[in-house]
Amino acid sequence: MAGQTSPARTPQDLKEAITGGIGDSPLRPDGTLKVSGEYAYSSDLWAEDMLWGATLRSPHPYARINSIDISPALKHPGVYAVLTHKDIPGENIYGLKVSDTPVLAEDIVRYEGEPIALVAADHPETARRALAKIVVDYDVLEPITDPERAAHDDTLPKLHPDGNVVRYQPIIKGDPEAEADVVVSDVYTLGMQDQAFLGPESGLAIPDEDGGVDLFIATQWLHVDQKQTARALGLPVEKVRFTMSGVGGAFGGREDLSMQIHCCLLALHTGKPVKMVYNRQESFYGHVHRHPAKMYYEHGATKDGKLVYIKARMYFDGGAYASKTPVVVSNATSLGTGPYVVPNVRIEGWGLYTNNPPCGAMRGLGAVQPAYAYESQMDKLAKALDMDPVRLRQLNAVEEGSTLHTGQVLDSPAPVAELLERLKRLPLPPQHPTGPADVRSLPGGLSNTTHGEGVVRGVGYSVIIKNVSYAEGVDDYSTARVRLQAIGGEPVAMVHTAAAEVGQGLVTVQQQIARSELGVERVNIHPTDTNVGDAGSSSASRQTYITGGAVRNACEAVRAALFDRVAQRFGQNPADLSISGGKVVSHATGFVADLVEVLGDDVIEETREYHHLQTYAMDPETGQSRRVHVQHAYAAHRAVVDVDTELGLVKVVQLDCAQDVGRAINPDAVVGQIQGGSAQGLGLAVMEEIQVKDGKIRNPSFTDYLIPTILDTPPMAVDVIERADPNAPYGVRGVGEPPTISATPAVVNAIRNATGLNLTHTPVAPKHICGAQP
Repeated sequence: MAGQTSPARTPQDLKEAITGGIGDSPLRPDGTLKVSGEYAYSSDLWAEDMLWGATLRSPHPYARINSIDISPALKHPGVYAVLTHKDIPGENIYGLKVSDTPVLAEDIVRYEGEPIALVAADHPETARRALAKIVVDYDVLEPITDPERAAHDDTLPKLHPDGNVVRYQPIIKGDPEAEADVVVSDVYTLGMQDQAFLGPESGLAIPDEDGGVDLFIATQWLHVDQKQTARALGLPVEKVRFTMSGVGGAFGGREDLSMQIHCCLLALHTGKPVKMVYNRQESFYGHVHRHPAKMYYEHGATKDGKLVYIKARMYFDGGAYASKTPVVVSNATSLGTGPYVVPNVRIEGWGLYTNNPPCGAMRGLGAVQPAYAYESQMDKLAKALDMDPVRLRQLNAVEEGSTLHTGQVLDSPAPVAELLERLKRLPLPPQHPTGPADVRSLPGGLSNTTHGEGVVRGVGYSVIIKNVSYAEGVDDYSTARVRLQAIGGEPVAMVHTAAAEVGQGLVTVQQQIARSELGVERVNIHPTDTNVGDAGSSSASRQTYITGGAVRNACEAVRAALFDRVAQRFGQNPADLSISGGKVVSHATGFVADLVEVLGDDVIEETREYHHLQTYAMDPETGQSRRVHVQHAYAAHRAVVDVDTELGLVKVVQLDCAQDVGRAINPDAVVGQIQGGSAQGLGLAVMEEIQVKDGKIRNPSFTDYLIPTILDTPPMAVDVIERADPNAPYGVRGVGEPPTISATPAVVNAIRNATGLNLTHTPVAPKHICGAQP
C-alpha cells in the first residue's frame, strides 16, 4: 500500500515514553562487534565441502577472442570445473539500466579485466594455478580511450551496436545566446575515483535440492541482483534466493554485479558450495568506478553579480559498459547549474562508451563532477567582479519557490544562503605563530620537509545541490514487513526489509522508527533477504526516506490492527488510543491495558510499501520537466588549507560543513555521515585518482591508489539544520551524499585561494602546484 499518510499519533507524542526512538542517537546494534573485530563479513563465510571460485580476466582493454582452451586447466589436480560463456544456461548478458554486459566474454573483450572463464577448485591457490593454464588466443585491437572523441568521431569503431553514445541530454532555458557584462570560462577535468571500500567483493553460493541456489553476498540491491542472476542461470526468480552478508563498505561500487552470477554458476555446475573472494587488485578490475569527466563551462553575470547565463558541455567516460551512465548524465545536466537561479541556460551532457574501465555508481552520482566545475567558476567570477565569493553565492542562491533550469519548482525549503551564513560564522583555525611553527602541523611536516618556508594558507567555500532517490519517472518504492508479538513477557517488534545496510546506519533507523511508532523498546531486525518485497538500492541517499517510509507505513498498519482489537475487547475508540512504554493508553481515560495482555499468544504482522511522489522524464531536446527529482538536498563547506608552494604539498587544516538534513532521525549518525562524506570528498580533491593509460589501470592497489588516513583528516565542525520536507516521511532529507560533493570544490578553491593558481584538474597533485598545469 503506497502513500504519504500521517500517523495517528505523532512520534513526538510517543518519544517521551521510550528511548532510542526518532531524534535519539542509539548505538548501532552491530557497532561493538565491528570495532572489536568479531563481526562476520561476507569474506568470512564458510560451508562444509566448500570449493573456491576464481575468474580469468582479459589482460587487454580491447581484443577479439579467437579461441579459449580450457583443457589444461581441467586436468589440474583439485579442479572441479572450468566454465566459459558456452556453459551459461540462460542469457549471457545483464546490466542495471542497459543490458549490454556479458556474464563471460564470447568473441570480444572491451576492457582490461573483463571476465572470460571461471574455475572451481578445492583450494584458492589451486584455482589460481588452474587459471594460469587456460589458453586464450587474442587479436589485440586499438582501444578507444578518449570519451570526447567517442562522442563526435563517427570513424571510430562502434563498441556496441548502437554506437559509442550511451546517452546525450541537452537542457535549454531562456536565451542560450544571452550576453553578460562579466564572463568567465574554463575547461575542467576530474579523474577516476575508486569507492575504496575495505571489504573486497565476496560471496558464498550453496546449491539446493530443488535445483535452485542460495547466495550469501555483500551487495547494495538484493532484488536486482537476484533478477539478473536468475536470467543468466535460466531459473525462475523464486529458485534464486539472496541473503545479505556483512558489507565492508560500498559507496556505489556494489550496485553492479561482480561475482554473483559466477559464484552461482560454479555451485550449480559442481553441486557443491562455492566461495569467491576478490583480492585487492582484482577488486579494482571487478567493480565500477566514478566517471571521469571533461567539462567546458562559461558563466556570465551582470556587474553587480547577478548570474545571466551558464553554458556547459560535459563528457562522462562510462568505460566499456553502460552501468549507471544514463543516470550520471541525467543528474549532471539537471544539477549542472548548482543551487543558483540562472535565467538563461544551455547545458549538454554526453555519456560515452570507451575501452577504459567501466564506471557506474559512486557516492554523489553525477553531481560531483559538475559541482567541482561550477563552484570553481563561482570563485573565478567573484574574483573577476572583485566580490566576496560567499556574497556572490548568496546573491544568486535558490530558495523555496525558485524554478530550476529544468523547469522544476522547488517545493520544499532550500536554505542555501543560510547554510553559507552559518558556515561563515564558524570559527576559523588560529594562524601559525609568528615564531617557529610545530612542524608536525605543516604540510609534509611529519617528514621534516619544511619549517614553514614557502607555506601559505588559503580559505575556500562551496555550496551544492543534490537530488535524492530515483528520478525521471522511476516508480521508486520500498517494502517493509513488521511483526508485533509478546516474547518472554514483553512486547517485541520485528522489522523485515530487503534494504542493504552498507554502513549508513539503516539498521538503527529502522529500529528507531518502529520504537517511535509502536511504543516498544525491543525491536529486532530480520536478516535482509529476498523473502520480502523489493527495497530498492542502498544508493541515492534514499533508504531512510523510502525504506523509512515503508517501515512507518507497516507500523501504522500494525498499530491500527492492534487498536481494532482493543476497541472490540475494551470498548475503546481506536482514534483515541496510543501506545506508550508498552501500554495502550486512551487520551480520554488513561491506561487501558498492557500491550502483552492485548497480544496474548497472537502475532500481528503487516506488509506495506512506500512510494514517493511521481517524477517525470526530461524532454530529450530541451531537458524540461515538471519534476525531474523528488527531492533536493543542500550542503556547504568551508576548507582551510596550508600549501607548501615549493614542494606542492597540501594539508587540509580544517573542513567545516553546514547541511540541511530535513529531520535528523539519529543526530549522531547524521554527523558521522557528514564527516565521512567530507573525508571522501577531500580524497578526491588532493589524492584519489585511478591512473589509466591506454585503457590500463596503472595503480590497482592501496599502495599506489591513495586514500585519506586519520593523519589526513582535519577537524570538522558540523552545523546541522533541520528544515523539514513536507513531502517526505518525518520531513527527512537525504544525508549521505551531499557532503562528499561539496567538500571537493571547497578544498580546491582553498588551494586556489592560497596559491593564485588556476587549478582545472582534480585531484590537485604536487605537479599542478609546482607549475605543471594540465
